[in-house]
Amino acid sequence: MLTRGAYWETSGPINMCRSLEHLPNTCLERAKELKARFGSFLLKQELNIMGHSHKTEKLMLEDRQNWSFHELLAHKEGQCAFTMFLSSEYSEENIAFYLACEDYRNTKSSSKLCSKARKIYEEFIASDAPREVNLDHETRTITLKNMEKPTLSCFNLAQSKIYALMEKDCYPRFLKSAVYQELLTQHVG
Repeated sequence: MLTRGAYWETSGPINMCRSLEHLPNTCLERAKELKARFGSFLLKQELNIMGHSHKTEKLMLEDRQNWSFHELLAHKEGQCAFTMFLSSEYSEENIAFYLACEDYRNTKSSSKLCSKARKIYEEFIASDAPREVNLDHETRTITLKNMEKPTLSCFNLAQSKIYALMEKDCYPRFLKSAVYQELLTQHVG
């Protein structure tokens, strides 16, 4: 079975569009949109395979109602629901980037840091990245400089910006969404 990253690296038509600059922007935008949509589908499957299914634990209704944004992300059930919500808004790249940074920060092998850092940068931060996150120029520049000698903290600034964006922009909408209402009522312990 291919991982999401390996799948995208081997997907011919999308990679072909990326290298054909003479094509109209509409083709390139459509390819990027399709890639993001398929990435969302594969992310949902990976969350279930990795045990992040929202059916894994039962919580009291009061616990769910009092979650802060930090607690939502710290709990697998909340994280999965928030990911589904972001997917419905076509902005799941934010949570995917945040989780990729968390995984990167927990890397034990220093020999894997460079390749993992490069993969995260190319997937989320580089100009025209397939799942490009919304970062200001200064943050991108600092992160690119950090890539010269990757450390466990090289994505901290970019991750904190995306975290703040999700907390201030997406989280309030999530609290009003049907996904959140379903989370409140399902599997009440």
